[in-house]
Amino acid sequence: MEQRKYQVFVSSTYIDLVEERQEIMHALLELDCIPAGMELFPAANEDQWSLIKGVIEESDYYLLVIGGRYGSVSPEGLSYTEMEYRYAIESGKPVISFLHKDPESIPVKKAEKSSEGKEKLEAFRDLVQKRMCKYWQTPQELGSVVSRSLIMLQKKHPGIGWVRGDQVMSGDASREILKLRNKIEMLEKEIEENETKAPSGTEQLAKGDEEFEIDCSFDSTDSDGTPWSWEYPVQVTWNDLFSEISPLMMHEADALRIKQRLKTFVSRLALEAVNQNKDFKGHRAARNFSIDQSAFETVLIQLSALGLIIQSVKNRSVKDQSTYWKLSPYGVTMMNQLRAVASAK
Repeated sequence: MEQRKYQVFVSSTYIDLVEERQEIMHALLELDCIPAGMELFPAANEDQWSLIKGVIEESDYYLLVIGGRYGSVSPEGLSYTEMEYRYAIESGKPVISFLHKDPESIPVKKAEKSSEGKEKLEAFRDLVQKRMCKYWQTPQELGSVVSRSLIMLQKKHPGIGWVRGDQVMSGDASREILKLRNKIEMLEKEIEENETKAPSGTEQLAKGDEEFEIDCSFDSTDSDGTPWSWEYPVQVTWNDLFSEISPLMMHEADALRIKQRLKTFVSRLALEAVNQNKDFKGHRAARNFSIDQSAFETVLIQLSALGLIIQSVKNRSVKDQSTYWKLSPYGVTMMNQLRAVASAK
């Protein structure tokens, strides 16, 4: 598994903050970060400054620590610490600064002696406090604050980081993965397109506006109170049949519910037809409707063969012995075509 490490440039004066910098280094190493800083560069000259800028550019984050000293001043009149800070800001690096909480309490040997140095340090603190900064009093407190602050900074500004060479894929492997990804995308698109079309092999099956006969039985009573039993065949197109029962299976439905919906639909058609029969004149409302079980099973088989519905394989309790059905992607497309309301415009 790829393990990424983030490089953190630590900028500060050195002699007066040796212990503080050690705490920071320990904190960074515990976070699996790579510390970098000016103490790695023994001389402060123009060539070294170019090198320092390069290290800042390569770093993921920039930390500034200000104690009681302003630091060595460059020919431009700024300390190298301030130059590093300004360059990090200019480079767009995520920056967080840590300022001593009480500069007046810093021992004299670790503080600026000249009035000019004090003025520049104060101006530098004012500049830094215009951006995100934290405060510290002891080296141990500084290490703790750095740890918490860097974790938050990483969440807000994820870095690029560094990875071991043996964990990086070769160019050939990367190209092969890209090729496979493109192939997967192409196949997924092809599958998606095929799912919204009639499956192959259904050309010879009855469908659409072709009719299917379903036997319906029911009882009635004539005007004399004599009971009658009717066996009445109903002709229904596959489109009308699927349009009626498909909404039940938008999620899924068991066979019993589907049969009940189909029975209600067929019974309505049967009543419309039988009312035209002279033998039915004067009969009271029909009751005890049922449809032929074999015809119902044929309906399920036909819709499945046409690729409109599929059997659900969702796990259920052992007690539930029902068979569940749901629409296929092609079935959803067909239902929308049959049931969606067209615009009047």
